[in-house]
Formats: sequence, structure tokens, C-alpha cells
Amino acid sequence: MSGPELRAVIADDQALVRTGFGMILAADGIEVTAEAADGAEAVDAVRRTRPDVVLMDIRMPGTDGIEATRRILTEAGADGPRVIILTTYDLDHYVYAALTAGASGFLLKDVTPEHLVASVRLVQSGDALLAPAITRRLIERFAHREEARPAAGPHRDLSDLTPRETEVLRLLATGLSNAELADRLFLSPTTVKTHVGRILSKLDLRDRVQAVVLAYETGLITPGGTD
Repeated sequence: MSGPELRAVIADDQALVRTGFGMILAADGIEVTAEAADGAEAVDAVRRTRPDVVLMDIRMPGTDGIEATRRILTEAGADGPRVIILTTYDLDHYVYAALTAGASGFLLKDVTPEHLVASVRLVQSGDALLAPAITRRLIERFAHREEARPAAGPHRDLSDLTPRETEVLRLLATGLSNAELADRLFLSPTTVKTHVGRILSKLDLRDRVQAVVLAYETGLITPGGTD
């Protein structure tokens, strides 16, 4: 067993997927507190067991994974679990909506056991699962599609950001890592990390995935645009 003990809920309408993922997580010391076959069951499971991470399928009967993610994170607030979206396709058009609902990233269902475990531990620690460049590719492809856009939510005002923080957010949304941001802005990696942390705090965002989404939704950067 490696790392601290974690608790997870697995939501997928395929029993084989739930069982397989559960065995992988349990083998690494991650406790599966509940399984759910649809979104409504997932919401209930989170209420009952208060996990650290939820593995959430998108396409489930009844309440789908997007709505379940929105309900879970709205209800739990800042103390809620991290949600990892499970999808069959790497650029499933539902993924954009799931990320705007508050998910911390996504995984393909054919993920290797090692990557699955590493991903659960990564998002629980507070990091976003998607690399910035992958996030940008995803959002640029779907951000312009009206059917992918959820209703406008809170925290859309960027006026609380300083000019430097706005610049960092704009560059972050183009797919730059913290190290690349440091090089571009002639700052230390520690200073960049501090700026990113302040941006997330001021905008009440969970991670840099949501920061990238917000940069597109507010028009700070546009699909296909460059810095």
C-alpha cells in the first residue's frame, strides 16, 4: 500500500467496470466506500459515505454523470470530493460540460491500473488531472458549441484579479505549465505557483482545469486564439 488512505465512490452503469476499478483501487489501499449504477445513486452514495474522490461515468440511465457531478459539488461546496469523469472517448463532447460542472479531470475507461491509481491520488492532493495542453485542446474543440455550454454560473467577474494575475490566467489558458509560465514571465516557479493559487482562491475555483474553462467562458481567451 502506498500513500495516505483515500476513500472513493465508483459510479458506472456497467457492473464489470465498477468491480474492476474497485479491485484496482483496493489493491493499492484506496477504500471504495460505495458503488453506484446511475447518477442519483452516486449523489446518495457521496452523501452517505463522504469520499475523497468520485469516479463518475458520464452516460448513465436516469441522472447522468454531468448532473450528478453538479449536484454533488454544489451541495458539498469546498469540502466536497474531487470528481474524475470516466469516458470512452478522449474528446467526448460531454466532457466539456462535465468540467464546467466542477469535475477535476477525466480518464478513458481503458486506463491502465497504474494510471488509475495515480490519477485518484493526484486529484485528491488538489492538482488537476489534465495536463494544460490537453485541457486547451479539449476546450478549444468544444467551447464554441452552444449545446456544450452550461448556464452561466457564479464567479464570472475577473475584476478582483490584479493585472499580473490576469496575465497569468491568460497564459495558463493557452496551455503553459507553471515552469513555462515562469520562463515566459521571468518569475520564479514559486512565485508563479503563488499567483495561480491566488487566482483559484479569488475566483473560488477548485483547480487549474476550472481556471482554463473560466478563461474561455469570460472571453479572456477565445477558441483558436493564441497568447
